[in-house]
Amino acid sequence: MSVSRPAAVIILAAGAGTRMGSDLPKVLHTICGRSMLDHVVGAARELDPAELIVVVGHGRDQVISHLAERAPDVRTVVQHRRGGTGHAVRIVLEEVDLGHGTVVVTYGDAPVLRGRTLAALVREHAAQQAAATALTTVMDDPTGYGRILRDADGAIVEIVEEADATPEQRAIKEVNSGVYAFEASLLADSVKRVPTDNAKGEEYLTDVVAILQAEGQRVASVMEEDATDVFGVNDRIQLAEARRVLNARVLERWMRAGVTITDPSTTAIDVDVVIGPDAEIGPGTQLEGSTVVEAGARIGPACLLRDTTVGAGATVAYAVCESAVIGPGAAVGPFAHLLPGTAIGRGEQVSGTGGTTSRVGGPGIATSEGERSA
Repeated sequence: MSVSRPAAVIILAAGAGTRMGSDLPKVLHTICGRSMLDHVVGAARELDPAELIVVVGHGRDQVISHLAERAPDVRTVVQHRRGGTGHAVRIVLEEVDLGHGTVVVTYGDAPVLRGRTLAALVREHAAQQAAATALTTVMDDPTGYGRILRDADGAIVEIVEEADATPEQRAIKEVNSGVYAFEASLLADSVKRVPTDNAKGEEYLTDVVAILQAEGQRVASVMEEDATDVFGVNDRIQLAEARRVLNARVLERWMRAGVTITDPSTTAIDVDVVIGPDAEIGPGTQLEGSTVVEAGARIGPACLLRDTTVGAGATVAYAVCESAVIGPGAAVGPFAHLLPGTAIGRGEQVSGTGGTTSRVGGPGIATSEGERSA
């Protein structure tokens, strides 16, 4: 297996996510038009692994069905009982023979972790010829994360889970993200010997690191300077924070590509939206799903466009448009509601007032407030 192509990426996505307060499995909650798991799978794909494996458990039927539709090449392994991160990896290695090469372990509730960060982890793992390489970061509030203990030379001595840490250890700000790169053969051997004598009685993946160190194997680390890149989502508050981070990245990408976004703080754009150069997005605007905005179009203020195509030079203001097609140079709004299947021709003008829609131009159907007019 080449350095540039890991033997596998294992995504742990079996948790119940009880703090979300939802019947929907945590990893299927949507951020910027994709589920959290979709974002993680996308980042993992950037490594081009030979195997892409998702460990499922809680709500597994829903998660498996979602993956079958969105990522049919992904292999799923079922964790029937909650036995910890080490247990989840162990059952994968018992089911799938990964041989030799690099195995990356990451999480289905870490949607802001970028492919480039995972790639840096893999590169350092190879450069150090390490048995294991941990991705770490420094957090002002490290609550909930395992702490990194280092010796005087800066080498990792131990990774202590918060539940098992002393007060002095809990004061450490450098944390373990839980994301690792391992040598597959060493991982397969050591994960079988992980103990359960901890506060939760679970098999911790961190203990694999301790086993490897005790046997004289090299353990390395990569420090990610941006702590927001590695945080996990456990509740709706963190879900909103992840959405803020991802949305900001999307907006920055489009602004650098020549799109004017008047007020980024009130603009939300899904990751699969496509926008042409010199388009302008006004305040209070949401662009969702497979929406396409062609060059020079002006959208906003106060618009919601879902799966809608807007032609070059068209304008849309104070409008809701769902699965509609708006021709080049057309003008929609204010106060128009285009229902699915609506087509607005080139140069047409459509507006809605008093619960009705009026239009000037060629044939087609526009709707406003649920009413139709020709």
